[in-house]
Amino acid sequence: MSNQQGATRIQGIIVPLLSVILGLLIGAIVMWSFGYDAIAGYSAMLKGAFGSPFYIGELLREATPLILVALGFAVANTAGFFNIGVAGQTLFGWLASVSVAQLLPELPKIVLLPLCILAGVAAGALWAGIAGVLRAYFNTSEVIVTIMLNHTALYINNHIVRNVLTDSGDSTARITENASLRVPFLSEVTRNSTLHAGIFIALIMIAVVWVLMKKTTYGFEFRSVGLNPDAADYAGMNAKKNIILAMLISGGLAGLGGAMEGLGNFQNMFVQGAMPSVGFDGMAVALLGIGSPVGILFAALLFSTLKIGGTSMPLMSGVPVEIVDIVIASIIFFVGASYIIRLLVNKLSKVNKKEVA
Repeated sequence: MSNQQGATRIQGIIVPLLSVILGLLIGAIVMWSFGYDAIAGYSAMLKGAFGSPFYIGELLREATPLILVALGFAVANTAGFFNIGVAGQTLFGWLASVSVAQLLPELPKIVLLPLCILAGVAAGALWAGIAGVLRAYFNTSEVIVTIMLNHTALYINNHIVRNVLTDSGDSTARITENASLRVPFLSEVTRNSTLHAGIFIALIMIAVVWVLMKKTTYGFEFRSVGLNPDAADYAGMNAKKNIILAMLISGGLAGLGGAMEGLGNFQNMFVQGAMPSVGFDGMAVALLGIGSPVGILFAALLFSTLKIGGTSMPLMSGVPVEIVDIVIASIIFFVGASYIIRLLVNKLSKVNKKEVA
């Protein structure tokens, strides 16, 4: 049994690694096909991500909301739900955090900043809770419901920005210093990057989610409900309660990711033409990190390297930045096609065993 578990864990590491390698390889093939130098392109990407303290700061800032949104998606996925609504929950968390900052700008920082963060968490949790309640009591597909809620969140946000927070404006004023996550020390160390204290919140939440999912009764019940809700109910677990609780935690983490964008990165709220990409990128990070908090950390850093480093590719090597999107899409494709990779790994391991025998 221990050998099987060990093999499963090894495969769990090999599949994401192979997905990344194959994604980068496809990106290189595309570059070469159109006459670009793939080695120069990837070198420019690495320089643009790690070439100076400023770029490193931007990379960590990019990773912060990705980690939190991915953790939220992973919690729901562990409980058996595909919470595609993390994008809308992220947007609501962003909106709520900035709204509180705009409504109560005179409060001291020690009160206002935690209040804004909690508002973001609560908004995301409540928005996800709608899908949780409908799934628990009416067996409604959370995929369909959360897709619809994504679009609802988008238009509610735009209405509130234009008609409540501003007078027909497209963006709010910047939040006050008392609501900001920016820390002068981090800006100085990273040479005026937009890195903020949210990175520490994200790292803390990695540990919190790991403990929740691995060391508590709630985590065990989430996994049980995810595997078989009827069996979990028969065993005395309240499946409905766990469904709703998992979605609330998932949405709360996504909302926290949105608060990082509102209080740390953009420092305001504005009319959105589409759902913020951080929501869908967070889902991809969770899938690449195979739902593990530690895996999510590394996957978020990889995606941030691609995103931040990719902006330097046109200037340093002449490679279009769209190549980054091709690489990310390829990685996600191979993660989704993990069955094929596992099949190949199993066949190779069987061949090796026969050769040894």
